[in-house]
Amino acid sequence: MRDLPNLDRPDDDPHLWLEEIEGEKAIAWVDAQSARTLAAFSGPGFDADRAALLAIMDSPDKLPYGSRRSDYFYNFWIDAAQPKGLWRRTSLESFRSASPDWETVLDLDALAKAEDTDWIWAGPSTLPGTHDRAMIALSVGGGDATVLREFDIERGVFVEDGFALPEAKTDASWYDRDTLIVASALGDGMATTSGYARTVKVWRRGQDFADAKIVFEVPEDHLACGSEIVPTADGVPLVLYGDVIDFFHTDDHIGTLAGLETRLDVPTDASNRMTETALAVKPRTDWTVEGTVYPSDAVLVIDYARFAAGARDFQCVFTPAERLSISHFYWLRDDALMICALDDMRPVHTIWRRSGDRWTPEDVTGLPDIGIAYVWPLDAEREESDGSLLANVEDPLTPASLLHIEPGAAPTVLKRAPAHFDSKGLIVSRHEAVSTDGERIPYVQVGPEGAAGDAPVHLTGYGGFGVPMLPGYNAGIGKTWLEKGGVSVTANIRGGGEFGTRWHEAGRLAGKRLSHDDFAAVATDLVERGVTVPGRIAAEGGSNGGLLIANMLSRYPERFGALFCTVPLIDMRRYTRLLAGASWMAEYGDPEKPGDWSFLSELSAYHTARVDADYPPILIATARKDDRVHPGHARKMVAKLKEMGHEAWLYEPPAGGHGYGKDNAERASFTALGYAFLREKIGWT
Repeated sequence: MRDLPNLDRPDDDPHLWLEEIEGEKAIAWVDAQSARTLAAFSGPGFDADRAALLAIMDSPDKLPYGSRRSDYFYNFWIDAAQPKGLWRRTSLESFRSASPDWETVLDLDALAKAEDTDWIWAGPSTLPGTHDRAMIALSVGGGDATVLREFDIERGVFVEDGFALPEAKTDASWYDRDTLIVASALGDGMATTSGYARTVKVWRRGQDFADAKIVFEVPEDHLACGSEIVPTADGVPLVLYGDVIDFFHTDDHIGTLAGLETRLDVPTDASNRMTETALAVKPRTDWTVEGTVYPSDAVLVIDYARFAAGARDFQCVFTPAERLSISHFYWLRDDALMICALDDMRPVHTIWRRSGDRWTPEDVTGLPDIGIAYVWPLDAEREESDGSLLANVEDPLTPASLLHIEPGAAPTVLKRAPAHFDSKGLIVSRHEAVSTDGERIPYVQVGPEGAAGDAPVHLTGYGGFGVPMLPGYNAGIGKTWLEKGGVSVTANIRGGGEFGTRWHEAGRLAGKRLSHDDFAAVATDLVERGVTVPGRIAAEGGSNGGLLIANMLSRYPERFGALFCTVPLIDMRRYTRLLAGASWMAEYGDPEKPGDWSFLSELSAYHTARVDADYPPILIATARKDDRVHPGHARKMVAKLKEMGHEAWLYEPPAGGHGYGKDNAERASFTALGYAFLREKIGWT
């Protein structure tokens, strides 16, 4: 029993009782393990790091991100005085000043106290045009499921007898003042097997939600359904209904409040952005249209009326290359399409403007060509946009700046974040490791110039769902690791989106093994370059990155000194049966299919962990309120490792959702605990 489950007996799981999230026996065991972990690693170093991290998170000089709605710039703000946060607003003119005059719209700390509920902010959806009403989403403890409540912004109160829904995974959009379009998993039979909404309803004011008309429905085994309001000049919006088949395939239809009218005739693997007058399409795989082959990740535009009439003469406004890839794209206005790309991981932004049926490019200049440059519209609603942009720019040694970019003008700096660590003597360098199949894997290293020998290295990566890991300013790592003389490394492994769909596809399904090989190759390259030795490499990863770290334990234990594995997937035999797990089959595969289990089994560290292996110490941390990745993954892995005599630690706070805590104090403690563990276990005190 000591090594169960294993590959010979994958379904003999003696730890199923730990999947009972609120089970009395499970909680008693979990709380005892968490207390043991806290007792072992909370000391002066932990206290100092926690205080430093909390000071960074609560800094009064951090950047106030947000967007403009009507006459006001809105921001959600958290600090020491407001640990749950304030939803607040000011004029754009005031926002430009050094000390904006903020008006509180909703005080979440006061609300939580008055209602004796652990409310966590999940965001507003305001009524387009007037923006005097909002549907506010609140979660209890930080999970993905939220309560929705209608809020009167001008009066600062929730609307009595207004729109309101109890806790569920729900998305709601305003159609007009008295009508919402709602996709919700609330109610019997309303959830897909992934736990998301399978119906879209039209909900009218004063109507019981149970009686709201279902206008769109998807099969239970699809991931979810959704809808998007498309404003029109005549004031009668179109509705884009989406059947989200899986993470990478959606069947879109154009319709009205009455339901579907026309299927959008594009591949289901394409990403689509539409306005009343134009359509932009990015196919995931090569797409042949009327004899023209458009490559994967190209961005194509066409007049929507002509498209609806049967025309297919797209104009290609973005063509990818081996290391030139699309990051994201969106309509800035009906006549302006923003293309955000990565050129060998350097951010490049171009606005394509419409002139008749043709589109011409305009580069967004004045942004740095290294690090991160994330650009978004100043105005929350496209139909209200004057074309202005906001941009966050940073690199590993330069704190973030918030820029304002007006049409045709160079960026101006609105705010600059302070430096939170001493970067003197630190340099940023980029390197490449060679993976098991010969692919070259880039990674970014930050640390003292000439770091060599046995430098303490913090190595992280993700490698999933096409999400890139870009070299930004990580104040927490800077303060707790770099400032102390350590080295920080970010691995750009396959499965991510650094080089587009081809890079993601190479690390998806059976290729996930290569993604993990890539990470191990980076660890080896750091040793071969003379930066460090294996016992001084501390690796961290969360969620899909937690699966990565668990596989470093089971497949490459000799390359690491300690591992910090957070909110992870680990049991790949049962992951589809746990919370939102079924939604990720397009990324990982279906363990019920023998062909998929043949490669998934090799990645299921819960099954491959052995008694006779020599594993580095590992801390696995999760959250009881994580309703996305089941905390049972972490619990069961620690239980099995401990039974086999390996050094494994568990930390599970009672709240926090799919993250490191529900507020800054919890996030600071979670992170400081992990770093205290890593430093001790690699012998860096």
